[in-house]
Amino acid sequence: MSIVTIDNFHELRPNYTRILGLDHGTKRIGVAVATPERDMAMPVCTIENKTLDAALKDLADIMKDRDTAFLVIGLPLNMDGTEGSRAQSVRSFAENILKHKELFHAEPIITFSDERLSSHAAEHMLIDDLNMRRDKRKDVIDQIAAVEILKGFLAR
Repeated sequence: MSIVTIDNFHELRPNYTRILGLDHGTKRIGVAVATPERDMAMPVCTIENKTLDAALKDLADIMKDRDTAFLVIGLPLNMDGTEGSRAQSVRSFAENILKHKELFHAEPIITFSDERLSSHAAEHMLIDDLNMRRDKRKDVIDQIAAVEILKGFLAR
């Protein structure tokens, strides 16, 4: 399979199949999972993004454990809706997933979701709602941003 539009993604994915949401960053990749009913998104883990090979292997393991091939990756658009260098980095990561599909138990199917302000919303929740200290936030901020990306996708 490949990278598909959101509409095609919904057509391809059976209702009972889980979806993983990813918040791709230069240092870490936040991972979240949607329930099969698609009514909730929950944090899973953070993948250290030190090398591409290690990050892809970790992602493949998570996808196998969650029995899914479906990924929603946050696309960091500029506030005016254009794509900058960060968006290109995310697209490159998605292309690398597809180039290394032999690592995955099933061929990945990927779509992108606008992630503008997802990290800001995640930080706001951790500070205001949970009163979490800065040193604790860094361990979960990427996972919560992935939850926000997935929640936005599920709301469509």
